Amino acid sequence: MKLKSRRELPEARIEIIPMIDVMLFLLVFFMLSSLSLARLNGLPVDLPSAQSAGAQSSTPPTLTVRRDGAFFLGKTAVKRENLGAVLRPFAGQTLLINADENAKHGFVVAAMDAARSAGIERFSIATSAR
Repeated sequence: MKLKSRRELPEARIEIIPMIDVMLFLLVFFMLSSLSLARLNGLPVDLPSAQSAGAQSSTPPTLTVRRDGAFFLGKTAVKRENLGAVLRPFAGQTLLINADENAKHGFVVAAMDAARSAGIERFSIATSAR
């Protein structure tokens, strides 16, 4: 009588297809999450549109001017009287002015005047591309 031999176990294999799926998911997740973090240096305002709007190569200091005349450096509120003193450490750099479309012209001019008195000579005006 012949006894049945033990069942031979199949050779163990490493399946890499699920690992590829997980890595692709992680890649897409990190790409999308990094795109959503691209503009954290200013407050949201309604930007005017311009045909020549382009992307900045580096992130300059951002001065936000809201429609009610409030000034923000990054996300920190700054009083109009203290604007020159707050901008003084950025002398020689380009200042990005992120002004609301409905902000009064005088508020933007006051911000630029304070920046010039602080030693900032170059300005970029943020616009939205349509």
